Amino acid sequence: MKPARVVITGFGAITPLGLTAGDLWSGLCAGKCGIRQIDAFDPVGFSCKLAGQVPDYKIREYLPKSRRKSVKLMSRDIELAIIAANEALLGSGLITKGIDSEKVNINPERVAINLGAGLISCDLVELAPAVAASVTDGKFDIQKWGKDGLEMVTPLWLLKYLPNMLACHIGIIHDIQGPSNTITCAEASAHLAIGEAAQIIARSDSDIALAGGAEAKVNPIVMIRQCLLKRAISQDQNDPASACRPFDADAGGSVFGEGAGMVVLENSENAEGRGAKIYAEVAGIGASNNINPSYERLEPDAKGTQIAIEKALADAQIGPEDLDLIIPHGTGQPGDDLAEATAIEAALGRAAAKTPVWPTKSMLSNTGAASGAIDVIAAVCAMTDGMIPAAKNCDKKADGCNLNIVRQTQEAKINYALCCSYTYGGQTAAVVLKKADSK
Repeated sequence: MKPARVVITGFGAITPLGLTAGDLWSGLCAGKCGIRQIDAFDPVGFSCKLAGQVPDYKIREYLPKSRRKSVKLMSRDIELAIIAANEALLGSGLITKGIDSEKVNINPERVAINLGAGLISCDLVELAPAVAASVTDGKFDIQKWGKDGLEMVTPLWLLKYLPNMLACHIGIIHDIQGPSNTITCAEASAHLAIGEAAQIIARSDSDIALAGGAEAKVNPIVMIRQCLLKRAISQDQNDPASACRPFDADAGGSVFGEGAGMVVLENSENAEGRGAKIYAEVAGIGASNNINPSYERLEPDAKGTQIAIEKALADAQIGPEDLDLIIPHGTGQPGDDLAEATAIEAALGRAAAKTPVWPTKSMLSNTGAASGAIDVIAAVCAMTDGMIPAAKNCDKKADGCNLNIVRQTQEAKINYALCCSYTYGGQTAAVVLKKADSK
C-alpha cells in the first residue's frame, strides 16, 4: 500500500517573541529579539543572566471551564504546550471536544499526539522545605528524607514534572484517543516527534496528528547547569539583543529560553476532503547520532548531523540543489556551530555555498525541546509568504564557516526547506518540508 502524503494544516506557537505563531513570524521578519534579562527568578551569582522568556499569560484563559482545576497539576512546560496546541487546532479548522463539545468534527480515535518534551525541572520552593528538613549536621540525610522530608511533599507533586504529562493534558482536553508518544531527546525532540507523527499517518494508523514540542528552560536548576558546563554565554550581559551570535566570529555561547511549537499533520486526502488550507507537506525525515566522548560539545565533524540531513533528503527524493532554505540548529557555541556548518557542507556538497541559511536562535534563544517545532513553523511561514528574513547577529562569519547566511531580508520562492537539530546526548534529526503547491 502506498504511504499516505502528510501535510501541515495548522500550527501554533508561544515564544519569546509573543503568544502566537503570528507574533513569532512578524517578530522574526522585523528582526526583533526576545532575549532579555531574567526576571523569572533572581539570577544573582549566575554567569549568564539572560534568557528568552515568553510574555505574561493566564493559562486559565486557554482552558475549558471543566479543566481549570487541573492548573495546579501543570508545570510551565505543560502550560506552554497547551497554549500552542490550542492555536494549532483552532487554525486547522478542526473542532475537538476542548474547542466546542457540541460541534466536534473529528473522530478522536483517528487523531494521534506526538510531543517532544524536556527533562522538566521543578520549582525550588516546592522541594526546598522538604530538603531542609532532611539535613543532619549540615549534610543531606537520605534516611531523614525518607522519614521526614517526603512527608512534606504533596502526593501529586510528580504529576507536574513527568515529561509525558504535556501530551496527557492536551489529550484529555481535546479528547485525543489515537496513538500517543513523548520523545525526550532534548533539542532534537520536536523534529523527531514530527517525524514519528508523520510516519503514523503515512502508514494509516491515524488520519490526523498533533505534533511538536515544548520546554521551559528559564529555571534556576536548568540555568545553573548550563552555566557550569560553560554553554551559556557570560559576556554581553548588558546587551541582550546581540548576545546570541550563531555562526558569527564573535560568538561566545548560547542563551537558553522557553517556548512551544505545535503543528497539525494530516493525511492529504483527509485534508483535501474537508477543504482545509494546506500550508506544506512533510516530504522527508532523517535521524542519526553523534558519538563524542566529551558530551558537552558536538563532535568536530558532526557526522551524525550529516547523516540525518542525507537521510531526510533521500526520503524526500530530492537532491541538495533542490533546497531553497535551511534553518540550522545554530546555538551560538563557536565549536558546535562550526561542526554543524561542516556537516551541512558535507551533506550538500557544492549546493551548500548557495543555499540560503537562516539561523533563528539569535532572536528566540535555545528553547530546547520546542526549538525544532518553532523552526518548522518559521519555515512554513517563509514558504507561505515567499520571504526569508535576515539573520540577526551574524555580521562576520566565523573562520571555517562557508554557509550562505542570509544577511538581508530577501524574497524567495521556497519549494523545499530543511530544518535540522542535534543534542548534547548525541541525537540528530532533520525534516524536509515541501511547499503545498510544488510539483
